Amino acid sequence: MSKIKIVVVEDEVIIADNICNTLVDLGYDVSEPAISYSEAISTIDAYRPDLIILDIQLSGNKDGIDLAWKIREDYDIPFIFLTSNADKLTVDRAKKVDPPAYLVKPFDKDDLYTSIEIALFNFQKKNVVKSESVTIKDALFVKQKKMLVKLKFDDILFIRSDHIYIEIMTIDKKIVLVRDSLNEYINKLNQSFLRVHRSYIINLTHLQAINHNLILINDHEIPIGKNYRDELLHKIKLG
Repeated sequence: MSKIKIVVVEDEVIIADNICNTLVDLGYDVSEPAISYSEAISTIDAYRPDLIILDIQLSGNKDGIDLAWKIREDYDIPFIFLTSNADKLTVDRAKKVDPPAYLVKPFDKDDLYTSIEIALFNFQKKNVVKSESVTIKDALFVKQKKMLVKLKFDDILFIRSDHIYIEIMTIDKKIVLVRDSLNEYINKLNQSFLRVHRSYIINLTHLQAINHNLILINDHEIPIGKNYRDELLHKIKLG
């Protein structure tokens, strides 16, 4: 299973480094910290985190609350507000963005771990009824930021699980990232798709070759899970 990926946004370098080191000790996958609004956006786009630890007080024209609104509107990623400022104005602004969790400085390793678990739990609970894709006839309409993007079934090569995301690989070599699970996603696809591994669903239309351990899909090597082999062979014979 992939590690949870975390981005830290904190403009005090020593504090940011200490948080990152603690997160690594706790077993998380951590990027280099971002120190400003613009740097945070670039890091989020490049790193695609599962969670963001965000200091409310950032230097520059836009602070952590501004960044939280951007995350909420365009990325839909859980975040933890990190702050040592408890004045009423700041608290009132922070409340409006509805953060999944808070972390007040100073804090220890246990506080950090607990806040992360609470943030992930609250976010998943709140979004359990949401769907980032809809099936219409021969295509998926996948939520990407504020838009629904159409993906024809015939244009999908395979789907790979990446922790709390899935990656949809298309014939034009694009990767579409969706927050969902393979267990839920298999029900949104047509009969051309088959689960062949705990982390992969393939489109049999694009199957090129198969051996004991691997499937070849447009030159991509996909592993075959032993629990899925019989169904795969049966499906091929029926075809």
